[in-house]
Amino acid sequence: MKSIEIDRNKRLKEEPGKGHNRWHPDITPVLEVEPGEEVVLETRDASDQQVKPHMTVADMEGFDAKVAHPLTGPVYITGASPGDLLEVEYIDVIPQPRGWTRSRPGAGFLRDLFTEPYIAHWEMSDGWATSPQLPGVRIPNGSFMGTAGIAPSHAQLEEWTRREADLVRRGGIAQPPDPEDAVPSGGDIADTGLRTIPPRENCGNVDAKQLTKGSRLLIPVNVDGALYSVGDGHFAQGDGECCITAIEMGATAVVKFQLHKGEASRHNIKFPRFAHPGYFIAPEWAAPRNFIATMGMPFRDDGTQEGEDLTLAARHALIQMIDLLQERGWSRQQAYIICSVAVDLRVSNIVDLPNVTVSAFLPEDIFQG
Repeated sequence: MKSIEIDRNKRLKEEPGKGHNRWHPDITPVLEVEPGEEVVLETRDASDQQVKPHMTVADMEGFDAKVAHPLTGPVYITGASPGDLLEVEYIDVIPQPRGWTRSRPGAGFLRDLFTEPYIAHWEMSDGWATSPQLPGVRIPNGSFMGTAGIAPSHAQLEEWTRREADLVRRGGIAQPPDPEDAVPSGGDIADTGLRTIPPRENCGNVDAKQLTKGSRLLIPVNVDGALYSVGDGHFAQGDGECCITAIEMGATAVVKFQLHKGEASRHNIKFPRFAHPGYFIAPEWAAPRNFIATMGMPFRDDGTQEGEDLTLAARHALIQMIDLLQERGWSRQQAYIICSVAVDLRVSNIVDLPNVTVSAFLPEDIFQG
């Protein structure tokens, strides 16, 4: 079985021949495989090994800020060409024994409300994650790869850079190309490579927690060989990942590729798709079996009625869930972390205007005793 093995005592910049942290079509492949071959890919956590067990938030001052996400690859898939649909089957996702969840100023869904840093450290054993910062909480294994994708074409690179720059000009948030902390370092790839923070048509950082063992990810191919890379392992995550991190970990992904020749062009498939032949996690956790949910609707704090604003509805659902957890004795920061790793934000309705509704689901069984 072919593999890309890494030294987890080293940062990506110390093993630049094993991976990258920018999207660019000219990154040299590390490995070539045939469709149908199983491949083992060892990966680093999203911080590129900077977060260590028992660190406090004070220890994180001065961290390299633009390293996310260190990806292992690219893998060149023989025979892949633009217009094909690449199928990635996750044969297994194997977690490392330790992880972390961090909120930091200026990031996350409720960044205006949570302006102080916080970190929870996790230990994973026997299919569960526990944290001394969240005593009595036990999160089940739902390991998946948060970031996985293929290379953009040169035309896509230019177009996506342009549209994100236009968004910033209009007052939106995006992170333009930046050579700081880039791997590969120097040259055109560092200067023009796309940051891996947002997902795009090449997939990337979609953070879809249903992409667990047994799932299949389908991505339209943009360049010869497709150039697949993966990283950003998560042991568990709520749908939404509201504080900007899940239970972050290093992981080993075992994958197998298949090619559907010409399918993306034939059916005009522009965005990734994914599927799972069974339950992506035990059904009592996927549903979940025992839950409480809070609702949010699109009203501003001053009482102004908005319409069809799912983001505002999600904000209220999440704030209500944090309030509920505080009623039960958790601090605001603890509640925010619990929401990020275990609470699912779901659209309850988008048609009953003006009050589209988002619900936040908390699985009660994560609480022991």
